Amino acid sequence: MAKAHRLDCENQAADCRFIIQSENETEAIALAKRHMAEVHGQQLTDDELREQHLQIL
Repeated sequence: MAKAHRLDCENQAADCRFIIQSENETEAIALAKRHMAEVHGQQLTDDELREQHLQIL
C-alpha cells in the first residue's frame, strides 16, 4: 500500500479545517505551501513542511 502525505491544519490552528491528503508528496507539499501562504501568511520551505506539518500515514 502506498504511503499518504497529510496536512491536517486543524491540529495547528483550531479555527482552520483544511486537510490535504495525497500519495504524491510533491503534490501534498505544493498544496500545503499554497494554503499556508494564502491563509496563514506563512512562507515555509519544503523541509519545514515535512518536519513540522506533514504526517506520513
